[in-house]
This record gives sequence, C-alpha cells and structure tokens, in this order.
Amino acid sequence: MILPYLVRLACLSLACFFLVHLALAIGMNWLASWVLALAKRSKPNSAARRLLAARLFPSLAAVLVVAAVCVPSYLWLEPEATVEHVGLGCLAAALLSVASWGIAAGRGLRAIVLSIRYGRYCRKLGCETRLAGENTRVWVIEGAAGLFALAGIIHPRLVISREVLENLSDGELEAALRHERAHRTSRDNLKRLLLLLVPDVLPFRVRLLAGLESLERGWAQFTEWAADDRAVGGDSSRSVSLAAALVRVARMGAPREASPLMTSLVADGRDLEARVDRLLSATPGGENPRQGRPRLPAAIVLAAGLFGAVMGGPATLQAAHRLLEHFIR
Repeated sequence: MILPYLVRLACLSLACFFLVHLALAIGMNWLASWVLALAKRSKPNSAARRLLAARLFPSLAAVLVVAAVCVPSYLWLEPEATVEHVGLGCLAAALLSVASWGIAAGRGLRAIVLSIRYGRYCRKLGCETRLAGENTRVWVIEGAAGLFALAGIIHPRLVISREVLENLSDGELEAALRHERAHRTSRDNLKRLLLLLVPDVLPFRVRLLAGLESLERGWAQFTEWAADDRAVGGDSSRSVSLAAALVRVARMGAPREASPLMTSLVADGRDLEARVDRLLSATPGGENPRQGRPRLPAAIVLAAGLFGAVMGGPATLQAAHRLLEHFIR
C-alpha cells in the first residue's frame, strides 16, 4: 500500500511500538516469577512499587524507544518523498497496535465513567458526615452490607455503610480508617487506572503471558499489606483492632465493587486469611513511604544518561533507520 510521508511515520511508529512492546512483554513475563520472589523479600510498600514498575515497564519502554529512536531516525534520514510503499506486515502490526491502545483507552474511560456515576450515586442516596481524624466528609450508605471503601481518583472519598459504622468498635473503626487513609496517601486508585490504561500485547488477553497478570495480582496483594502496615504503625493493639475489623466487615458480606477505581477494606476474600494471620502473628512495622526514594532520582538520571548516550547517537539512529527500511517493506 502506498501512503504519504507523515502517514507512513505514524504507521511505522505504531508498528514499532507493537513489536518492541511484544518483545519486552514476553521478556517481563519470563522474569515475572523472579520479580515476585524478589518482591516477597522486601517490605510491602517497596514490593508494591517494584511490581507496579515491572508491570508498566514494557509499555513505557516501548513508547520511549519509539519516541527517542524510531521517530528521530525517520525524520532525520528518510527523504520527504511524496509517497512510498508500505508492506502488509507493517500495516498489520500497526493495526494491532491501534486496537490494543483503543481497548486500553476504552477500559480506562469506562472505569472513569463508572467512578463518576458511583460518586453521583453516593451524593444522591448517601448522607455526608464527619468522622474523627478525617479531614474530608464521609459518605454513609444505607443497606450496603460491609461496604468500607475509598472511591474516586482526584479527590477520593470514603464510602461506608451504616451497618459497618454501627458494628465496629472505636478502635476497629480507627484502624480501618487509617488503612484507607494509607491508600489515599499512596494514590492507589490512580495506580489502578494506570494499570487499566496499559495496552495488552494483543487486542485480547493472552493466557501465555500469565506472568504479567501475576504481577498485577502481586501488586494488589502487597498494596493491601502496605496499607495494613501503615495503619498499624508498629502498634500491637492497632494490629489486633485492624484484624478484628477485617473479619467483622467480611462477615457482613462486602458488596460487589461498583467501580474499578475504588479500594475496599476487604478487597479480596482470598487474601483475607493471610492478612489476618499476618496482623496477629507479628506486629507489622509502619514502613515510611519515603523510604528508598533518595536512590530513585539518581537511578533515573543514570538510566536517562545511559539511554541518551546509547540510543540517541547518530550511529544508533542510522542503524535504526536501516532496520525500519526493511520493516516497512
């Protein structure tokens, strides 16, 4: 097929993203068990950050390769001919890339719409109140069983059922509030949205890449553990109170989450027993969310410098352009 100059650039960029993303996703899928094993030896907050970074890496790195290598090499070395032939292989890869991004964008948009609708529902049928230690008002919903969740992205609000408020003791309620406050501080609902926006390797789920899904499940588990740790803060009485709150809310029957962008106190019943055992067997320490961050800027600067030196040089761009010439045909 013959396409104009800029259309060829768009097609080539999408096709390159698909191939680079595919290669990196397969590599990360192969490394997933090792990454999970490494995370299990870390504190929950650090483990959650590493698993999130590992899951986002294939997509972010593929975008970076296209933006820093493919596009500059094409604009620098490709003559501005009016038209040129584009092969079917390149077109097919570009179409798969468009479909994957479209489905991911649809997932994210759907989650945002559901989040907005749920917020309107809470404002309409719930009543607002203030709880001790909370800076913002809390929505209290009638007849919502064991609902105790943080809903929303930009300004997340606590949503609690009347039944929960009436059945939790003061200590249990305080521990549960501290848990959800930890989710708000970590912006976990925003991270959920980022995971929804990550494009799949193909426009449909590939079970052969189950390692990537295990990274997401691991992130969800360690996120809850990290929130438990920060809620407890090394206090054994808080640890017992939070464990009791988890069991009590779970027995009330947690309702189905009305939005993908909400974090429930009892998010996953399969992990409930492990969380309770962890809280009662030893007092989890309150990990400082800033711990380990001083190393992060240096690592980013070093990685960016190495990438710029290796990938942004003229020789690399020329080699990339030769590969693109073969690929586009």
